[in-house]
Amino acid sequence: MSKRISRRQFLKHSKAGILGLSTFGLVSLGCNSRASGQLKTNVPAEKLIAGLQQQIPQLMQRAGVPGVAVAMVRDGEILWSRGFGVKNTDSGQPVNENTVFAAASLSKPVLAYAAMKLYERGELDLDAPLANYTAKPYISDSRIWKITARLVLCHKTGFPNWSGDEPVWIEFTPGAKFSYSSEGFLYLQSVIERITKQPFNEYVTRNVFAPLGMTNSSYIWKSSYQSSSANGHDRDGVPFPVGKPSQANGAGSLRTTATDYAKFLIAMMEPAVNDPFRLNEVSLNKMLQQNSGISQSLGWGLGWGLERTNDGDFFWHWGDSGIFKSFALGSKRFKTGMVILTNSENGLRICENIVRLAIGGQHPAFSFSMIDY
Repeated sequence: MSKRISRRQFLKHSKAGILGLSTFGLVSLGCNSRASGQLKTNVPAEKLIAGLQQQIPQLMQRAGVPGVAVAMVRDGEILWSRGFGVKNTDSGQPVNENTVFAAASLSKPVLAYAAMKLYERGELDLDAPLANYTAKPYISDSRIWKITARLVLCHKTGFPNWSGDEPVWIEFTPGAKFSYSSEGFLYLQSVIERITKQPFNEYVTRNVFAPLGMTNSSYIWKSSYQSSSANGHDRDGVPFPVGKPSQANGAGSLRTTATDYAKFLIAMMEPAVNDPFRLNEVSLNKMLQQNSGISQSLGWGLGWGLERTNDGDFFWHWGDSGIFKSFALGSKRFKTGMVILTNSENGLRICENIVRLAIGGQHPAFSFSMIDY
């Protein structure tokens, strides 16, 4: 079982921990009028890239973000990737496209993808109690028998977001409502490990990272990260060491690059064609089908947040470890997307504008209440 962060650590470094304790669960604040305009799918690539190269440094300076790595997907391929700023404000080492960041909750869609591979192989039933796969119930509460892989992946388990050093508990009847929970992903991780008889990071490396060419991605620390990783920074730009997880946490310990994660976005857009490691069309559609409604424009699929806009549907997720913030968004229909990794507590302040510049359109994902600017 993966090591838990303490409740005190979580509340200290993430506003999301406080929001996740509300009795309602999590709410949408409505559409954000700042992200307006039409999609830029027909804008010449060179024009988009020139605008991003000019404006991203300005956005970083205004928001106090030391380092950013971005990767843009267009027509199902990585169109452009680049690093901006520095890994560490003390050393001044530049960020490049191979810089590794702590991706925080961008870990969850990857776990979901890995779980769906087990579903395709007939090894995991999305709607069977996860307790069927364990030697004994995860906790003594009899409602544990109601929790399924589907309820984990669409955040309807009834678990809190984090239980920290306390044994996890169930706050409401599983399936009754949406309430974002990292604990649910830790439960599913333990089931995946039992089914595969492999440590989680080993299974994901063999079945997701390696086949997709995500050579710089891991849920545990690799020695190569010592020279390639960025340090996190607080609101004032003070650097802090990046965490070096020795145990995988499927809800939040992913270390990755913008280019690697863009390869994962592409895998979400393109089904398998004679490829035993990629998901088929049916599985991708299941992941991108709404299972939890949040508002008229926002919902949750299996592992991904979903947004419905006048321009089309997008899948998305954010990451927040306090001193690292990240965001990823994609469209299976348009085969376009954007990955933004930052090494700053201020990082999410610039993500909406970068998405607006690169993709255009309205994106109510940025009004989701757990996105902490």
